[in-house]
Amino acid sequence: MDTSLIIILIVIFLALAFDFINGFHDTANAIATSVSTRALKPRTAIMLAAVMNFIGAMMFTGVAKTIGGSVADPAKLDNGLEILVATLLAAIIWNLVTWWFGIPSSSSHALIGALAGAVFVGAGSENLNWSGFTTIIEGLIFSPLIAFAIGYVVMMILKWIFAKRSPHTVNKGFRSMQIVTASIQAFTHGTNDAQKAMGIITFALVTANYQDNMDVPFWVKVAAATAMALGTSIGGWKIIKTMGTKIFKIEPINGFAADLSAASVIFGATLFHLPVSTTHAITSAILGVGSAKRFSAVKWGVAGRIVIAWVITIPIVAILAGIIYTILF
Repeated sequence: MDTSLIIILIVIFLALAFDFINGFHDTANAIATSVSTRALKPRTAIMLAAVMNFIGAMMFTGVAKTIGGSVADPAKLDNGLEILVATLLAAIIWNLVTWWFGIPSSSSHALIGALAGAVFVGAGSENLNWSGFTTIIEGLIFSPLIAFAIGYVVMMILKWIFAKRSPHTVNKGFRSMQIVTASIQAFTHGTNDAQKAMGIITFALVTANYQDNMDVPFWVKVAAATAMALGTSIGGWKIIKTMGTKIFKIEPINGFAADLSAASVIFGATLFHLPVSTTHAITSAILGVGSAKRFSAVKWGVAGRIVIAWVITIPIVAILAGIIYTILF
């Protein structure tokens, strides 16, 4: 069997493995609030998220094209497949480490940082598209700030509207509404996160001259969407616990506000073909909602540790990808 074919099969396997891990790593993004408020039973919530993830993943490809072509031009890389192997191994290692410790870190940061590090070491800085890389980083930085602001504003509006209503009655109504917002959140997660593996696989196909553009083949969409949905069906219980209980005590009205705010940011990014961190979006929305509820209610020490994980992800995985490339190739 041709060596390049063997490597491309390895890349496809690793990309789908990354998507699978991303599914259970980021399940909490869609269902943590609805599970913590008992709007949905855990198993029901996970299966709902899996189905909506699959549907969302099948409907868009713009983010995949950004991932596959903005950091580097696959057509110009003679060793593009090797670079992708190092990229995916580094991103998978980081996702598994952060999952093990229950840290809701960003799979998007891991993948983008690893790709940049592997290209830098494997092909040189001249092959790294700094403008495209910077644009992606800007989206990853600003999206959580926007999600925080929207979460704060939405929660303040809801507080004003329902100020004179019984908290019990209000939360009972919003517990039902959380089923809708959890579904929307899972759908938007699929529209953005599943496309990252699609972009990597398409990158590999262009590098190996199996196709000459970044259009995502139908079989790649189905494979990535399926891997994401299967991963989601397993569930990431440690991260669900962190997201749903350790930042602040979430009530149904808070969960509704956080999910709606995060979903709007993620879907907006999808429409603009920008890969954003669903982890950042929902966590920041929860922080914004918690701040609006009562600033002191937020456990800022936990939030600080999450933010530190965000900051260190890109440099760590970039270095790790570079080391893996050097060792393997």
